Amino acid sequence: MLKDEDRIFTNLYGMHERTLAGAKKRGHWDGTAGIIQKGRDWIVEEMKASGLRGRGGAGFPTGLKWSFMPKESDGRPSYLVVNADESEPGTCKDREIMRHDPHTLIEGCLIASFAMNAHAAYIYLRGEYIREREALQAAIDECYDAGLLGANAAGSGWDFDLYLHHGAGAYICGEETALLESLEGKKGMPRMKPPFPAGAGLYGCPTTVNNVESIAVAPTILRRGASWFSGFGRQNNAGTKLFAISGHVNNPCVVEEEMSITFRELIETHCGGIRGGWENLQAVIPGGSSVPVVRGELMPDAIMDFDYLRGELGSGLGTAAVIVMDRSVDIVKAIWRLAKFYKHESCGQCTPCREGTGWMMRVMERLVKGEAAIEEIDMLFEVTKQVEGHTICALGDAAAWPIQGLIRNFRGEIEDRIRRNGAAIAAE
Repeated sequence: MLKDEDRIFTNLYGMHERTLAGAKKRGHWDGTAGIIQKGRDWIVEEMKASGLRGRGGAGFPTGLKWSFMPKESDGRPSYLVVNADESEPGTCKDREIMRHDPHTLIEGCLIASFAMNAHAAYIYLRGEYIREREALQAAIDECYDAGLLGANAAGSGWDFDLYLHHGAGAYICGEETALLESLEGKKGMPRMKPPFPAGAGLYGCPTTVNNVESIAVAPTILRRGASWFSGFGRQNNAGTKLFAISGHVNNPCVVEEEMSITFRELIETHCGGIRGGWENLQAVIPGGSSVPVVRGELMPDAIMDFDYLRGELGSGLGTAAVIVMDRSVDIVKAIWRLAKFYKHESCGQCTPCREGTGWMMRVMERLVKGEAAIEEIDMLFEVTKQVEGHTICALGDAAAWPIQGLIRNFRGEIEDRIRRNGAAIAAE
C-alpha cells in the first residue's frame, strides 16, 4: 500500500488549496528552473529510466515517446498537446487532477515542452468539463502573473506559452490524431499513420500527445528521481497510478495507489469491500469501457497492472477505471449499452467500424432479449474480429473488445437466456 509521503497528487480530493500558494506549500514548482537547466537529454533519459508508461490507456513508455521528437528544429516549431478529453465511460481520474491539483499538470507541461523543444503547449479539454476548465484557466492565469509561464518561464531561460482548447464532447477526439484535427478546427476524424505526430502532428509540425496524468507526474519523478518512481510496482509496470473505482463497491473513489497492487487490496483498503460481499461479485471491467470484461471470481487475486491483466486475464489496465458489477447487473445488457455508446461515437470514416458497430449493437440488442439464435453468438464474435484491427484508429478495437470479453467469459449466461426465451415462446 502506498504511503502518504509517496503520493504525487496531494490534493486529489480538494481538501487543500488548489491555488499556486497551496501547490507550492505541497512541494510543487520547487526547483523547476534547476530541472530545466539539467538539459533536455537528462530529462528524457530520467523519464525513460523511471519506467513511466502512458496513463491514457495504451501504456506506451513516456520517455521513449518524448525521445521521438526531433533534436534540432528544421524551422518548424514543436508542440506538446495534452489529451484531457477523458471521454471513456468509467474514466474520471484526469478530472480530479484538473480541478483540484492543476499545478501538477501546468508544471509538467513546462518541463515536458522544454524536453521536446516546444515553446507552446495545448491542453485539449473534454467538452463537458466546464468547471475543470475554469479551475485550470485560473491556475494558468496565476502562473502567468507569477512569471512561471510566458517569457523566461519560472526563471529557466525558456519562453513557454500554455493554451486551453475546449472540445465539443466527441469521444473520437480522445484519439490523438482526431484530437489534432479538432484542435486545428477541422472535423474530429483520425488520421492515417504514418506520418506519426512526432514527424507531422499539429499544423504539420512535430508534436507529442500525452495524457494528463502522464504529464502531471513528470515533475515529481524528476525531483525525486527515476529510481524512486521505478521502485513501485513490478518490472515494466512501474510507479504510482490513479485508479478510478466505480460501481458496486461500498465507497466508490479515485485513489492514487502503487501499480501491481492486487484487486482485493485495492477494493478492501479504499472502497470498503464489494457491495453485498465478495460472493456477490459478478464481473469487473478493469480499465475503462474499452477493455474486455472479466468474471468476478478471477479478480480478487488479480494484479492491477498492464502485463498481468493482458497476459493472464485477456483484458487490460487501460486507464485503470475499475467498473465493478455485482450480481444484480444484467451483464448482457451492460455490454449492449457499451456497444450502443461505440456505435454512437464512431466517426464513420472506416467501413468496418461504421457498419460493424451498428451491426454489433443490433445483435447485442437481440441477445439482451434472448431473441437471437445460439449460432449467432459465434457469428457476432467473428464480426468483432472483422472490426478489430481493421480500422484507422482503435475505436474499432474498443467496440469489439467488450463484446469479445462477454462471449469469452459469459457465454453460458447468453445461451441460458436464449433457451429460456425459446422455452417461453414454445409454452405459449
